[in-house]
Amino acid sequence: MNIKKIIFFLLFFSIVFIPLKSQSYANTEIISVEKNRGIIKKIQEMGLDLLMEWKNRAYIVCDIDDLLRLQEEEISFSIETPDFYPYNQKYVSLQGGINGEYHSYSELEADLMTLEDSYPNLAQVFDIGDSLEKRNIYALKISDNVHLDEDESEVLFIGCHHAREWISVEIPYLLGKYLVENYERNPEVKSLVDNSEIWIIPLLNPDGLQYSIHVYRYWRKNRRNNGNGSYGVDPNRNYGYNWGYDDNGSSPNPFSDVYRGTSAFSEPETQVVRDLFAQKNIQAIISYHNYSQIILYPWGYTEEATEKDELLEELAAEMSKLMEAVGGNVYEYGQAGELLYLTNGDTTDWTFSIYGIPSFTIELPPVDVLYGGFFNAEEDISSIFEENLPAALYLIKWSIQNYNED
Repeated sequence: MNIKKIIFFLLFFSIVFIPLKSQSYANTEIISVEKNRGIIKKIQEMGLDLLMEWKNRAYIVCDIDDLLRLQEEEISFSIETPDFYPYNQKYVSLQGGINGEYHSYSELEADLMTLEDSYPNLAQVFDIGDSLEKRNIYALKISDNVHLDEDESEVLFIGCHHAREWISVEIPYLLGKYLVENYERNPEVKSLVDNSEIWIIPLLNPDGLQYSIHVYRYWRKNRRNNGNGSYGVDPNRNYGYNWGYDDNGSSPNPFSDVYRGTSAFSEPETQVVRDLFAQKNIQAIISYHNYSQIILYPWGYTEEATEKDELLEELAAEMSKLMEAVGGNVYEYGQAGELLYLTNGDTTDWTFSIYGIPSFTIELPPVDVLYGGFFNAEEDISSIFEENLPAALYLIKWSIQNYNED
């Protein structure tokens, strides 16, 4: 389409219609460009508002001046109305909003407080720190004497290091909900809660999640202003063990999705995890991500095995077996650096290196982008939780037994 015709079309469109988008952008339109690393980098350097990626196209919010700049940069684009989830949902969910049944920050905050109010002897919510944009980062503690610090095994479950991984919020939150709701009617649950302190951080990256919901669905990092036109540090490359080990497992480039930050623990998200470990006696950890449908354990920074490789493989194998028994989904398992890709400065390498505890990353479904990638259907939330539940309960039980034996 000729650029003059595009400009005329946009001017006419902005006068006659009010565009329906995830935010109110005045006199703007959504365009798409080829999803190409070089093009995306140029788009970011131009400071344009990336909305999301879908089917080999990247969608961008532009005004007339932006279109002229794109033409000057010789970047081909097209004007179109994208048809992607969750912006064109088939129905309005009970929670409402473009995130549907998935939690926003405020929805999760309200639901956590409801759990605490409904089960005051079992659930306690802690504000363990503030995000860059001054949102609370919450930890939910579950125990039979929840207001006491008892000499018991402690286990930690973390969700949403990465903003676009919405399903990773739901699984740890639903675990907490399941434990308190089933305490009185399930003897196994009662035994686990009576003999441990279970910590759950369902939403570690609240700023990133809100940005992913309202602006750019594929946003991964936090919302750190890096001062050079780029935003965000990857929290899962910001932990202290072998931080910045190489530029393969993380990046020094602030525009990169795996930018590691200026120093280890430079970000409030990783600081709250570091400080919680310093105060507690955590015996095992699961960090939830998606997608890939695999169970990973250290090391991530190298393909070399740890000194506890046999134990880690044994635990991962049992968790995988329990998960498959629920609905037939197979979660592969193995050392992170060998099975997936190399990372450095990640959560589980740090927790394993400093505390020597079983440390797992569970990459939730789907298995690949062809089955949805970061887009899990709302109706799949329940089934994904159900298949992950026995693995979580197993690790809590193992930690109790191991703690008592020691």
